[in-house]
Amino acid sequence: MAKTQTRYVCQQCGRVSPREMGRCPSCGSYGTMIEEIVSTAPAAAASRTRGLSSAHSQPRRLAEIEGNAEDRLPLSMQEFARVLGGGIVPGSIVLVGGDPGIGKSTLTLQVAMEMSRQYKVLYVSGEESERQIKMRAVRLLQPEGEGEPALPEDLYLVTETNLDVILQHAAAVQPDLLIVDSIQTVYLPELESSAGSVTQVRECSSRLRELAKSGGMAVFVIGHVTKEGVIAGPRVLEHIVDTVLYLEGDRFLSFRLLRSVKNRFGATSEVGVFEMGERGMVEVPNPSEAFLAERLASAAGSAITVMMEGTRPLLVEIQGLTSPTSFGNPRRTPNGMDMNRLLLVTAVLTRRMGVRLGEQDVFVNVVGGLRISEPASDLAVAAAIFSSLRDQPVRADAVLLGEVGLSGELRWVGQMNQRLREAAKLGFKTAIIPRRVRRSEPLPEGMQILEARSLRDAIQQALVAEEGAHTRG
Repeated sequence: MAKTQTRYVCQQCGRVSPREMGRCPSCGSYGTMIEEIVSTAPAAAASRTRGLSSAHSQPRRLAEIEGNAEDRLPLSMQEFARVLGGGIVPGSIVLVGGDPGIGKSTLTLQVAMEMSRQYKVLYVSGEESERQIKMRAVRLLQPEGEGEPALPEDLYLVTETNLDVILQHAAAVQPDLLIVDSIQTVYLPELESSAGSVTQVRECSSRLRELAKSGGMAVFVIGHVTKEGVIAGPRVLEHIVDTVLYLEGDRFLSFRLLRSVKNRFGATSEVGVFEMGERGMVEVPNPSEAFLAERLASAAGSAITVMMEGTRPLLVEIQGLTSPTSFGNPRRTPNGMDMNRLLLVTAVLTRRMGVRLGEQDVFVNVVGGLRISEPASDLAVAAAIFSSLRDQPVRADAVLLGEVGLSGELRWVGQMNQRLREAAKLGFKTAIIPRRVRRSEPLPEGMQILEARSLRDAIQQALVAEEGAHTRG
């Protein structure tokens, strides 16, 4: 007979404690130690084979294993395929996370409808009924002013949260792609804990992984995120799956970024750009042009830089604004960049260039809801702040690239050729970059390359020349 025992499990990190605790000793979260009642399985049941093991498993030579690295299910949605590394790998399990209302279910339903034109797809929802999903599918497919569109024949819908029943449906339908929305609503009846708990999420994910690896079925799992922006549930969830995708963006803006943070079959940190519209997620084939479409070229406090998202260069506008402070301590407010990076740039402007920012509030904004984390944008941030303070615009045809050091020097950044080619493609004629130490790799032709050794030299070259203009604070 199975014995039951009570334990407390942290819903953030999975730490197990035999007694109740207000604060998790591992991750430091408060109020996350939830009581669970578990039963100890008999020895015979505990000895059953689990995981990917099989009684018929045999070691084989690498050359004898079938399957090519390019065996992927093709996707006409190029932005999604780009993030996955070229398409959907059969037998893989993909985790898609994002904030509530950001568009996870809409995007996966669009992928399901597209894949069902050539393959069999099973869409399992634990949050919506089949009727609600059909209403959304009709809205996504329906052209303006026409009747109900032709719905795909090989797309199967079911509302179910019991994983045993879901596995039975998968065995009966035999789909090429299984989508589960969401993993926090699915449960195994033999476990005493509620759906969404650490134990349930871990065990359900493991079962879905076994299904994918043993049957060659691709599995997409949608996951909720916490208020900190990470996937809800145990950290081991991200280790179980093959690919982790995050759908990011401001709900009040139309652009959405699908970012790959883990990918066993492609490059990590790859980004796909979508725009949310009435008919769902629309691909943005040239995101740099879209992000710069509403830019005022002659406005002070605006500078253009090129950021790298995986292997993709993106041109982004950095806006800076300075305003006399009304308080004793001036404010430093970044939107889309790290606060410490902004403090570093303002300190170098003050100390190395003599710019008086002690009585100025400084605001920096990355246009389009993007977030920059690399130091290559330091020069553009400094130029935008200086331009706003002097009310002197930055050259409209120039891109600024370079890391700012504490001594006021400019340092080289990686993948410079790729960044400059993207800028030239969009019509920029000038690039202000750090002085090259090694000149082994030639820069792209067709652009005027202005090299600067220090931040002072770069800003002098970046600002539009005006009579009486100077760069001394």
